[in-house]
Amino acid sequence: MRLLFSREEIIRRMIRVEVVLLQALAEVGIENPESIKVVLDVASTITPSEIEEEERRIGHDVMAMAVVLAKKAGDAGKMVHFGATSYDIVDTAYALIFRDALDILKRKLVKSLDLLSALAIEHADTLMVGRTHGQHALPITFGFKLANYVYELTRSLERLKEVESRLLKVKMAGAVGTAAGWGEKGGMIQLEVSKRLGLSPHEITTQIAPRDGHAELISDLAILGSQLDRFALEVRELMRPEIAELAESVPSRVGSSTMPQKENPVLSEKICGLAKVLRGFVVPALENIPTWHERDLTNSSSERILLSHSLLIIDEMLDSFIQLLSSLKVNKEKMMENLELSKGNIMAESLMLSLTRKGIPRHVAHSIVSELSRKSSNLGLPLISVAIEDQTVKSLLNNEELHKVLDPSVYLGQYREMIERAINYFKGIREEFAAVAQR
Repeated sequence: MRLLFSREEIIRRMIRVEVVLLQALAEVGIENPESIKVVLDVASTITPSEIEEEERRIGHDVMAMAVVLAKKAGDAGKMVHFGATSYDIVDTAYALIFRDALDILKRKLVKSLDLLSALAIEHADTLMVGRTHGQHALPITFGFKLANYVYELTRSLERLKEVESRLLKVKMAGAVGTAAGWGEKGGMIQLEVSKRLGLSPHEITTQIAPRDGHAELISDLAILGSQLDRFALEVRELMRPEIAELAESVPSRVGSSTMPQKENPVLSEKICGLAKVLRGFVVPALENIPTWHERDLTNSSSERILLSHSLLIIDEMLDSFIQLLSSLKVNKEKMMENLELSKGNIMAESLMLSLTRKGIPRHVAHSIVSELSRKSSNLGLPLISVAIEDQTVKSLLNNEELHKVLDPSVYLGQYREMIERAINYFKGIREEFAAVAQR
């Protein structure tokens, strides 16, 4: 990813677009095919320093590149940049970069989902506390928790594919988008450039490609980053010593320069921190959609930061996420210990619904079980101990039934089917990305 956004690589992509434009011009009879061979020969010799020196002289980066390319090619370079505007070159070069960048991200996201799916299957029956508002809610399994992330991240995989249809397009239409410089051959030139680059052209543009595509990309990356943030936050919370259900298992890592006992969730905290920066790029990307008339220059400076940095940040986050999943330590014993902390009160809903099935109005059953739950907590007794002495409960549920009603392992609903559904959803999407994942 760093290579894609290096100065050398951006220049290489822009020169490629310039050369392809010359080839298209030759195809329609405007350029001499022999000149293109000369331009190709000199193109590989151009260095960023040469372009920067020319840019200091004329104050325009793309024009500087075109001038250096034309001068080096001599007479063969007289048609370089013919009929084009700067952002024909810039936007098309970035479409090529985005294509490769998205391939990198999709490959890493597929790997992340493979790891996550394997963990979900491994821990499909690992009982733990389900928490809402930070409080014990109902029992779930760790595999069920992970399957939710499989589903959410698969949706981001879909988004990365869907954004390509609007983002990865050729912008080759001249100064205001009318292709006037090429006359009646403008459409032919645009199609020829697109064919040679393996991208479809925009249907219509101003001087620049519509920035909603860039904004969509940054928004999709921020969504993905926020999903990774959510998982990392989960690890951080469950890694607290008083919970201790999960841990980043990284041998020999120092947690603190002064507290030898510390084991900090370093990877998770890095993911959470980078997500904040990534989300911050969404507003500038949205702000770049409105421009004066057929364009102004307000998008240019911010895009030099937000496009490369957004992709570099999410790339780093995915690397850290893969490392986190690969080193995650699951403490099943602590999960069971925490499940028993409430002395059975986590099963209050099950008791309430069982009483309702026996004929008690639900709101009445809710009141009865609420009182039993408070009594259990106040006396420090298991819920079953106070419930078994309650006259209403005793009249409707025998001891065997009550034990079953308050057993967390049988109050998990359709958890296995839901885990399977989430993983199958990913598998269905994964098939579309199999070729990318194998690269």
